Amino acid sequence: MKRTALLNSELSQVIASLGHGDMLVIGDAGLPIPDGPRRIDLAVTRGVPLLTEVLQAVLSEMQVESIVVADEALNGAKALPAWYPQSLGIAPQTVSHEEFKRRSAKARAIVRTGECTPYANIMLIAGVAFG
Repeated sequence: MKRTALLNSELSQVIASLGHGDMLVIGDAGLPIPDGPRRIDLAVTRGVPLLTEVLQAVLSEMQVESIVVADEALNGAKALPAWYPQSLGIAPQTVSHEEFKRRSAKARAIVRTGECTPYANIMLIAGVAFG
């Protein structure tokens, strides 16, 4: 029996199969999902689950090397969005929302949450855990 925080078997399987440099996107309910990447739809209702909840569970199981977010997610604010995990200690790379969507087409999987905050999308690039 799985004893970690992540209960969704489809998401757990994707994370277990990620190799160095593979991308996993966690997005809001409105992020267009292109053909190609595996689609994991966790949305139940508006706001359920929140992106932060899914992100926290994923980060408990995934080694992250780098992060990409859309410029638009910052909305001109100097601070990162509230849903960004400050505890990672990784400065995110920012790209336009259009570029974010283009890169998403190469992701191993895109996870759709019930988040309804515009541009609340994050791309996690897998690292390697040594030790």
